[in-house]
Amino acid sequence: MDFTKKINNYSNLLKNTLDALDRKEINNFLDVVLKAYSNSKSIYIFGNGGSASTASHIACDYNKGISYGFDKRFKAVSLADNIATITAYANDVSYNDIYAEQLRNFLTPGDIVIGISGSGNSKNIIKAISYANSQGNITIGMTGYNGGELKKISKYSINTNINDMELSEDMHLILCHMTKKIIIEYLNNQKYGQQSSVF
Repeated sequence: MDFTKKINNYSNLLKNTLDALDRKEINNFLDVVLKAYSNSKSIYIFGNGGSASTASHIACDYNKGISYGFDKRFKAVSLADNIATITAYANDVSYNDIYAEQLRNFLTPGDIVIGISGSGNSKNIIKAISYANSQGNITIGMTGYNGGELKKISKYSINTNINDMELSEDMHLILCHMTKKIIIEYLNNQKYGQQSSVF
């Protein structure tokens, strides 16, 4: 069987979606994250399914990939990683509360809250972002499709603007690696006072 046409179709859609990403949205994301880092604030990240794994990946890249070797480090927490806490809230309260209730434990003024949802309409993500907004925190929505409710209520947004869940999740992971590389180059330039290009 020859799937070359299917492979090419997916590859072309991926490239076109990447090219269409709003550069201003990405730049705003970088500014907000670097401000949190500069002020020693925490970054809380969460999602469902594939987006939960992306939240874990972002936290890993920021906590190790951008922090190792620096005296000042990022403080990124994936709220998708504590399965005991998640299932306790899901079972005893509501699945819609699994992230908002965790934020009530940790969130302090100036912390950044990032919700990831392909559809932009995941109820537990909306509830957590709404809570963070009510506390005056800066919120970021990473979405696909038209952004849904999450794009509307987040103070900042990165929307892939593609009606495809897999491509949206691909874009979110690419954004994780893109911002990681840009940030570490920026920090190296600050540390060594010279260009240290990583790509």
